[in-house]
Amino acid sequence: MNDANLALIDQFIGHLANERRLSPHTQSNYGRDLRQLAEWSAKQGIENWQALSTPHVRAFAAAHFRSGKSPRSISRMLSAARAFYHYLVREALASINPVVGVSAPKAQKRLPGTLDADSMAALLAIEGDDALTRRDRAILELLYSSGLRLAELVNLEIGDIDLADRTARVTGKGSKQRVVPVGRKAIAALHQWLAVRGMWATPDTQAMFVSNRGNRISHRAVQLRVTHWARVQGIDSRVYPHLFRHSFATHVLESSRDLRGVQELLGHADIGTTQIYTHLDFQHLAQIYDEAHPRAKRRDD
Repeated sequence: MNDANLALIDQFIGHLANERRLSPHTQSNYGRDLRQLAEWSAKQGIENWQALSTPHVRAFAAAHFRSGKSPRSISRMLSAARAFYHYLVREALASINPVVGVSAPKAQKRLPGTLDADSMAALLAIEGDDALTRRDRAILELLYSSGLRLAELVNLEIGDIDLADRTARVTGKGSKQRVVPVGRKAIAALHQWLAVRGMWATPDTQAMFVSNRGNRISHRAVQLRVTHWARVQGIDSRVYPHLFRHSFATHVLESSRDLRGVQELLGHADIGTTQIYTHLDFQHLAQIYDEAHPRAKRRDD
């Protein structure tokens, strides 16, 4: 493909950033996937986006599947291409969307990893009073307390947290906002962090969590600090920021049995996304069935 056709990818990424306000991480993934599609198309002699057909897209997906790409990765690549062509059609740069109706191979649904309540309590029992420890303790407590995504935590501003009301205003996927409760221990940790935040934060930054250089903390820095504290606290399993969200959802669902409530707390648009957590507690549900269903109850003879 020539430079003009490749430039449409950059134009589309600008649309994702400015109009749809998707995260830089999503923009990067879409750009990488579309450049792979462009490279594959050039090798097939396809000169422009208008010439790409549905059979071409199926062949592209099949080639990546044969090369060992996971169904999840192929699904993401097709999603990027589908969104790209939707944009091209809207801008009259293509007449049809050849990706519509093309699906990736079925992926085996994996249950999310979690930490049990005791392991989470051990992880959060962080000792120390220096600024770094105070910040990290507040980050970990807030991740677990409110079930935040990593991007949601990193993007928090000081004004997004209401310490008196014990709530946080969170901007999730698609710039959708929700208000979530913040637990007592997370509030205490935030108070401790805010007491020393001014030692690091530059005067013009409103970020809740900053690095020791004064700027907003990065996604990578949070990941590294989570890994650090898991090692220090003796947690044997792999720990990463999203594990706190999975554990939050599982523990709240176990206690409340309120799937809709958990959906709202997590900011899931589709309750089907939330339902995966019900599989984690099937044993408890089976026990409820045995105790409650008329044909499951045991009767004394």
